[in-house]
Amino acid sequence: MLNFALIISDKMIEKNKALFTTIGFLLFVIGFLALVLSMIGLKLSYLTWIDAAGSLVGLVIRLVMIFGGIVLVVLARSDFKGENEYIN
Repeated sequence: MLNFALIISDKMIEKNKALFTTIGFLLFVIGFLALVLSMIGLKLSYLTWIDAAGSLVGLVIRLVMIFGGIVLVVLARSDFKGENEYIN
């Protein structure tokens, strides 16, 4: 069952490589920009809700955006063709 789920996600990523790369890149850039701007006291207007729960929560959300973007780009650019040998 797990092997079937991995094959579906691999096919989905292979099919939408450009979309996942673009989303990951945008997440990384916006998260990094929001982190740098928050260090100097500025905020992006559409991300002001991030700090509503507190500055620590805002920092964690920005870091999740950055690392989530990196993970998306790496997964989108990875070649999964030899990976199924190790699952069985």
